[in-house]
Amino acid sequence: MSIAWLSLLFVVVFIVILLMGVPLAFATGAVAVVFAYSLFGVSGLTLVVSRVFTLMGNYVLVSVPLFILMACILERAGVAESIFHAVHVWSGRLPGGLAVAVIISCALMAAMVGVIGAEIVTMGVVALPAMLARRYDKGLALGCICAGGGLATLIPPSVVLIMYGLTAGVSIGELYVAGIGPGLLLAGLYIAFIMLRTRLRPELAPPASAEELGMPLSERLALLRELVVPGLVALSVVGSLYLGWATPTEAAGVGVVAAFLAMIVNRRFSWRAVMSALQDTTKVTVMLYWLFFGSSALIGVYTLAGGTKLIQDWMTGLPFGATGVLLMIMLIWIVLGCFIDWIGILLLTAPIFVPVAEKLGFDPVWLGILFCLNMQISYITPPFGPAAFYLKGVTPADITLGDIFASVWPYIILQLLTLGLVIGFPAIAMWLPGTMSR
Repeated sequence: MSIAWLSLLFVVVFIVILLMGVPLAFATGAVAVVFAYSLFGVSGLTLVVSRVFTLMGNYVLVSVPLFILMACILERAGVAESIFHAVHVWSGRLPGGLAVAVIISCALMAAMVGVIGAEIVTMGVVALPAMLARRYDKGLALGCICAGGGLATLIPPSVVLIMYGLTAGVSIGELYVAGIGPGLLLAGLYIAFIMLRTRLRPELAPPASAEELGMPLSERLALLRELVVPGLVALSVVGSLYLGWATPTEAAGVGVVAAFLAMIVNRRFSWRAVMSALQDTTKVTVMLYWLFFGSSALIGVYTLAGGTKLIQDWMTGLPFGATGVLLMIMLIWIVLGCFIDWIGILLLTAPIFVPVAEKLGFDPVWLGILFCLNMQISYITPPFGPAAFYLKGVTPADITLGDIFASVWPYIILQLLTLGLVIGFPAIAMWLPGTMSR
């Protein structure tokens, strides 16, 4: 059988297994085992085992559960409530002040947590009732939470960037620093859009109460103390990576210690909360690792069969030029993002697309930022945008999934604009990594 027909058979078998209801991690592993045995006999199964053991020996992979643990601890430390309370008092005089506060809070939380679900659920519990109580437009309130929560994909310490770095074989530290510029740009565009929209239509966001606007400066300055601990947590992670003082795994360990200190300072420490954080960390980590193992085995078998080289040669031989191939990759990621989780897209496409991009002269770190921007889009696009489902779990019963999806379209346009700007001006992402201590 030719490799082209074999590639088609790979896809068909994979889709059939997924339609049978088999989880993605086990579907990829099952396809890997079946094709390894069919193509190479019993000896081919050693490839599957060796791929898994190689990954298990990867020291950087230890950073994944540590960053997830940090996120789970911070979620229980009351940091989000403190950030939102401090920020919204200062942004109250701005048009759409509460919605602006949500974006700023999400950006600050993203610099500590790196997990989208935790941000969206927390803002849905803390900020959404406050906006609805002040008669904010429902679409404005829902949209800013969904879009703002997605900033955790791009702003370090993003778990997406860790997994991309491991898959593509590039520096996670450089990826983290490269994500800062585009992340701040996107947050800035969100804020500008909210302020412009609410200035043109003030009825969408009633102004803050006289009591909030009349708060003395001394009290507002005192509230800034609540941002000290979150700021130190973020700086302990990103700063140690930027200055070259720590590896990603070491920085993750520092972040966990800082998160515990935040829990103690906020008087939220309890062994029950710690055990709950450890249980959630274990569940998420196991899910990610099985996805990683299964997809790695599948790509290993497909590569040994010659499929990866076939696709790479075909893509580099297209008459579109390097930019055309890059745009095709972006389109594939956007379409896949409407139907498949980011981890599946990453593990199945990065081993093919990254070598193609490098061969065409593109920086794999820059490509990683483009991947994260695409995954931000995927988080809020229907029909399976995870952010909408996270938020629906904590909204009042009268708010439907249709309401949530209808609220995010302006932010999708802003995400596409940011993606275009980073493609057109790579320095937005790549300038800061060039200043890093080596």
